[in-house]
Amino acid sequence: MTLVFALGTAVVLAAVGAFVYVRTGADLLTTTDAGIRSRAEILAVDVRANGPSLANVGATLIERDEAFSQVANASGAIVGSSAIIKNTPLLPASTISSLTHPTFFDRTIPGIDNVTRVLAVPVQAPGGRSVVLVGSSLQDRRDQLLQLAATLAIGGPIALAVISLAGWWLAGAALRPVQRMQREAASISSVDLDRRLSAPAADDEVAGLAATLNQMLDRIQGSFERERRFVDNASHELRTPVAILKAELDLALSRARTREELEDALRSASEETDHLARLAEDLLILSRANEGRLDVRRTKTSLLDLLEASAHHFEARASGAGVHIEVTAEATDVRLDPVRVRQALDDLLDNAVRHAPPGGTILLSGARVNGAVRVGVEDSGAGFPHDFLSHAFEPFARRAGAAGGDGAGLGLSIVRAIAEAHGGSAEVGNRPQGGAIVTMILGE
Repeated sequence: MTLVFALGTAVVLAAVGAFVYVRTGADLLTTTDAGIRSRAEILAVDVRANGPSLANVGATLIERDEAFSQVANASGAIVGSSAIIKNTPLLPASTISSLTHPTFFDRTIPGIDNVTRVLAVPVQAPGGRSVVLVGSSLQDRRDQLLQLAATLAIGGPIALAVISLAGWWLAGAALRPVQRMQREAASISSVDLDRRLSAPAADDEVAGLAATLNQMLDRIQGSFERERRFVDNASHELRTPVAILKAELDLALSRARTREELEDALRSASEETDHLARLAEDLLILSRANEGRLDVRRTKTSLLDLLEASAHHFEARASGAGVHIEVTAEATDVRLDPVRVRQALDDLLDNAVRHAPPGGTILLSGARVNGAVRVGVEDSGAGFPHDFLSHAFEPFARRAGAAGGDGAGLGLSIVRAIAEAHGGSAEVGNRPQGGAIVTMILGE
């Protein structure tokens, strides 16, 4: 950054120096021309008054070794001259005789240092046409330009060095908080995710970067803690059926058993194995959903048939609990993943049957609303506790008094994951007349 800054500064200083040099040279030349023009006017007045032969070509000149004059007649012959150029005409006779208006010339005159600036002014004198020639050496201008060039050559690099050092210091000061944040970020590990980066006091882009990184660390910490709780809860839920399965098998092997006793033990072990398989499948769905890899295979499916199939699967269990299931749906075809939607409906109906009171009703509804498919499951039970609604879709979340089924608290999490995989969402709430309602909005 400092090298780029120094290069840019060098280009700017060089351009400014060149502009100053050229501009100063032009100003010095203008000043020299003004002095020559002034002397020429004085001499022209003398020529008009006294004639070319009597004009004083030296009295009005201050620096006779650098400013001088001549008077020529109409043919170009010199009739009066300063002593320093007495034997050298300032202009050729042919040039002098052809002049019609005041003109500047640059000439090299023997005995005069550097280039000579000459102004030729035609004058109408009493004896006829004359030409006043006034010259001045440009040596002083050259000396001043050389002095200016030396000043720029010395001062420019010094200024460049000072500005570059200042830029280097400023860049370092601006990046120092970034370097500090880099060290702090490198020292943060999974065991101290509660640490945050220190933000500079200034309200600038670096402070904004620190705030953004701290917000990112907040999200990472929250995600890490959720994952850790998820693993802890999953381990706890897996331990229970595994322990029951081992106990059943150990008990069956502890002594000789009758055929009926062995069948009961194997049946119980099979139920726990089904429990483990379903729990493992639920965990796999949540894991894929969290990674954005939950596949949805959409097919043309009858919405009414899909809901009736789910209701039919739970008819026997609902009848045993004294609960009636009603299906209200449009007879229309939708493009959904029937396997995933059936899985979500099974979770919802399982919860509804467990929490609906004897003699209660479960309503399974489906319809198209605003280009999406809306599927709802309502029961006439006690509804969700108010403090449960805010985290109902969190994995392993259970409402008070939950019992039976898998008991893992994954059902609503699975419902939301499947709804989101369809480009939709899920909602929970309580009906005004009592009971819980869960709604899935599925995009086609």
